Amino acid sequence: MIIRSWLFVPGDSERKLAKGRDNPADALILDLEDSVSDDRQEIAREMVRDYLTAHPDRARQQLWVRINPLDTELSLPDLAAVMAGAPDGIVLPKVYSADDVNTLAHYLSALEAREGLPPDSTKIHCVSTETAASLLTFHTYLDGVSDRLAAMTWGGEDLAAALGASDNRNPATGDYDDVYLMAKSLCLSTARAIEVQPVGVVYVDFRDLEGLEAECLRDRRAGFFGKIAIHPAQSDVINRAFTPSEEEVAHAQRVIDVFAQNPGLGTVGLEGKMLDMPHLKQARNVMAVVAQIKGLG
Repeated sequence: MIIRSWLFVPGDSERKLAKGRDNPADALILDLEDSVSDDRQEIAREMVRDYLTAHPDRARQQLWVRINPLDTELSLPDLAAVMAGAPDGIVLPKVYSADDVNTLAHYLSALEAREGLPPDSTKIHCVSTETAASLLTFHTYLDGVSDRLAAMTWGGEDLAAALGASDNRNPATGDYDDVYLMAKSLCLSTARAIEVQPVGVVYVDFRDLEGLEAECLRDRRAGFFGKIAIHPAQSDVINRAFTPSEEEVAHAQRVIDVFAQNPGLGTVGLEGKMLDMPHLKQARNVMAVVAQIKGLG
């Protein structure tokens, strides 16, 4: 299943959990980390487990769980509680390196066996840049990371705190400062290198839907696919931005057709432009995305 929009839902809010099911987000991230206070952790775990169990049909909307960081005493109780509900995947925050992903993968193998779930059925989405050390360890993903890893996103807010920064944007332009652009670039290039989905970072001004759409389109042009939402109203915008338009689909089909009509040629002309193999690959990627989106119903 392709995932365009990932909506955070507080794991201890019955009202927001109920509303999440009707939200157009392709995936909900049932949150046990930042949106849940320490004194409500156990309540949140029970509510998330019950929600997962009550919604076994994930054909339209997947259900993921963000646990607490592995270096806290909360993460293992999180996993032990929610795996009974067979989440589609686990979102792992505050990652230091691929070692954290691999450690989580081992925990998931044991818990899948305990719950009688199919081996390797629980995927991982890691938030790859929320610690200072994480900026220096992207090479570890190339050295070997669990096949459970399905997606990577980056984080600018927690990274700013980790770096001791008072802000993560240039006050003159509003754009991310250099270190955060580096985090974004490293996340994208690493995800593409290991063939997992690179997911765009949250857009914190949830009232600015025009700004969100513009950032989604920039992310998509850069190579990201999908974005994390922090407000229910953001899901529609994200879905639209990451769905190829009719014009894009028509152009992609023309590119595919012109190469099919000229077998054996590595370069062809179309509409006054010369096209080569990368253009054909891009066109096929567009059509593959469209096919998967149609499968969402």
